[in-house]
Amino acid sequence: MNLENTSHLSSPGHDELVPSRYALKIGEIEVLVVSDGVLPLPTVMMGHNADPAVRANWMKDMFLPPDAFDWPLNAVVVRSGKQTILLDAGLGLDPDLHLPRAGQLIKRLEAAEIDLASVTDIVLTHLHMDHIGGLLVEGVKERLRPDLRIHVAAAEVKFWEAPDFTHTNMPQGFPDALRATSKRFLNEYRSQLRLFDEEHVVAPGVLARRTGGHTPGHCVIRVASGGEGLTFAGDAVFPVGFDQPDWHNGFEHDPEEAARVRIGLLRELAASGELLVATHLPFPSIGRVAIAGEAFRWVPVFWDY
Repeated sequence: MNLENTSHLSSPGHDELVPSRYALKIGEIEVLVVSDGVLPLPTVMMGHNADPAVRANWMKDMFLPPDAFDWPLNAVVVRSGKQTILLDAGLGLDPDLHLPRAGQLIKRLEAAEIDLASVTDIVLTHLHMDHIGGLLVEGVKERLRPDLRIHVAAAEVKFWEAPDFTHTNMPQGFPDALRATSKRFLNEYRSQLRLFDEEHVVAPGVLARRTGGHTPGHCVIRVASGGEGLTFAGDAVFPVGFDQPDWHNGFEHDPEEAARVRIGLLRELAASGELLVATHLPFPSIGRVAIAGEAFRWVPVFWDY
């Protein structure tokens, strides 16, 4: 991963009008945010426990369409010492849900000249299909190292052995697709899993921490070096989560716990001033958190051109 080649607008790809990757450094650690594309979802997914009129007003105030909008998908590549670490693996192939603009991660890693064989570790925030599906694309497993380590919370693997969707509120087709994708992933990669309970050091300055909430084994990853820090929050934070942190996202398996996790994480980041990246914040999803009364405020970084 060469920061001189990846942080600018040059060579975005012949079929892309905008860049799909953004690089920065956290101390001595290289970080690259890569867009996996977008997927359209109903706006009710932003807060299915919210008053519909209040939710509609929030969407209007944010200049977002009232019925459905494009959810961003972001993954992250981290280089610490001799380790190259992929944080989440994108959607992969469309699981018959008509999501043609998602699942771009593998080709965009190639465009960034990141060889899959150079990836030593993968950390999965959780096992939803938009975080693991890229590993199931035909030909990908054969290009990965045989000694690849895939780090995931033990509670997450246990959950997907018999997933409970009782408290979720997902569009039709998604529960079956999630269940099928996680089953296939575990069948194909179980021997390469490195399970952890609460915290796990993946590489120097790279720490995975289980939060639960969104799923029982959901984790966040903090990158720290030279007095600087960045947290990849996975699905702990959504765009509406700053203004309305207690709104329940439709994919949350324990919505009340997810809200507690979200509020706690945002308070931590507001206090530390460290950077935040999350899967479903607008690309490149790099910013900081400020306190705004009883809620929070998202402060995007100025892009470094």
